[in-house]
Amino acid sequence: MAVWSIVFAILVGLVIATKSPIGAVALVFGTGCGVANAFLTMRGNERLLDHRSVSTFVISSILRIVVFGIVPVEFALHGPLWTMAAYFAGFFTPLALYAGIVYGSARHSNGIT
Repeated sequence: MAVWSIVFAILVGLVIATKSPIGAVALVFGTGCGVANAFLTMRGNERLLDHRSVSTFVISSILRIVVFGIVPVEFALHGPLWTMAAYFAGFFTPLALYAGIVYGSARHSNGIT
């Protein structure tokens, strides 16, 4: 998931860089934040199952939302407004790839073709 996300960000970022270097940086940075968020979410889910501490899980989730939500606004302030969309496209790329991987694994393990 992480490798495919980074490959996507670099390839699309090179195309976007011709229009706006800040937009390309926003996409690549968004992908990095998306990968970090995915790994932090997975770790939070594991800790929730191990310790059953819902309050810790909620607080860490809120902190992630705040931190990763401030970043695209900064890009939009220093570049074109659409850089916020580029950030979010990168941010949700790891999630989309992970969902595809899980879906494919579930179909394969259930014998569905």
